[in-house]
Amino acid sequence: MFVNIFIDDILISSRSEDDHINNLRIVLQVLKDQQLFAKFRKCEYWLRFVAFLGYIVSSKGIEVDLKKMDAVNSWPRPLSPSDIRTFLGLVSYYRRFVEGFSVIASPLIKLTQKKAKFIWFKACEKISQELKDRFTFAPVLTLPKRTNGFVLYCDSSRIGLGCVLMQNGKVIAYASRQLKIHE
Repeated sequence: MFVNIFIDDILISSRSEDDHINNLRIVLQVLKDQQLFAKFRKCEYWLRFVAFLGYIVSSKGIEVDLKKMDAVNSWPRPLSPSDIRTFLGLVSYYRRFVEGFSVIASPLIKLTQKKAKFIWFKACEKISQELKDRFTFAPVLTLPKRTNGFVLYCDSSRIGLGCVLMQNGKVIAYASRQLKIHE
């Protein structure tokens, strides 16, 4: 798949310049056939990287847009469960860059539960800072290739499940979930 569309943005990615010329022709022909138009002055061609939906997409792969990380790094100390939910919602958008995200965030998630008493411990501050640091120094995730196979590594513990999707020894994404243990 060489086209990504989000509302009024169209991204065309290609492995080579020749492929890109062909892919661009295909997309422009479809737009023409459907009588859809773009303003030429709003179009950008032959970019080596693009900032898109909080990510930087390039031939290296997908990485966190550090301009967006300013919002994460300057996030104030949560004063309520609602503040924690908002913070977790923001950082969860980038969770695929952090190995073991759910396990790391687990103590903060527990503070958002209805029966939990909200007390912000030093450990909570440390966890919050660790998440901020992990996003600031997040790895570049590789773009998957349809022609190669995938490897999925999984692990579990009493508090969570985690996995790493890889291809050719490079990380495509991390995923994790906190387990709900009934006491």
